Amino acid sequence: MSLALLVPIVIIIVSSVTYHVSLKFASPQTNPALAVFVAYLVALMGSAVLFVLYPLKHHIQQEIQHLNWANVLFGLTIVGIELGFLLAYRAGWNVNLAPLIANLMVALLLIPVGLLLFKEHLTPINMAGIALCVVGLILVNVKG
Repeated sequence: MSLALLVPIVIIIVSSVTYHVSLKFASPQTNPALAVFVAYLVALMGSAVLFVLYPLKHHIQQEIQHLNWANVLFGLTIVGIELGFLLAYRAGWNVNLAPLIANLMVALLLIPVGLLLFKEHLTPINMAGIALCVVGLILVNVKG
C-alpha cells in the first residue's frame, strides 16, 4: 500500500481513537453545548493552521465561490456527530461498543447510497463482508 493511501487512514484511525477517548473523559458536569463550542474553537484554530499545509490556490473570494450546500450540511452533521457521541457516553454507552455499533450502522446505510447515488458496485466478496457485518452487529448487541 502506498504512503499516499496509508497516511489518510492512519490519521483517521489515530484521530478517531483519540476522539472517543477524549469524549469518554469529558466532564459530565460540562454543559454539552459549551463542550461542543470549545471543541469547535480548538478545531477552528487547527483548521487555520492547515492553510500552511494546504494553501489557497486562488484569492479567498474565488475559493469561497467553490463552496456549496454540501459544506454547510457537512458542518451541521459534524455538530450532530459530536453531540450524539457526547450524549451517548453520558447516557452510559461503552466506548468499546458505541462507535462500533454507530459506524457499522452508518456503513450499512451507506451501501444503498453508494449504489444508487454514486453508481458504485459490490462484488460477491463485498456482499459476504456485509453479511458478516450484519452478523457482527447482531452479536455485539446480544446481552450475554
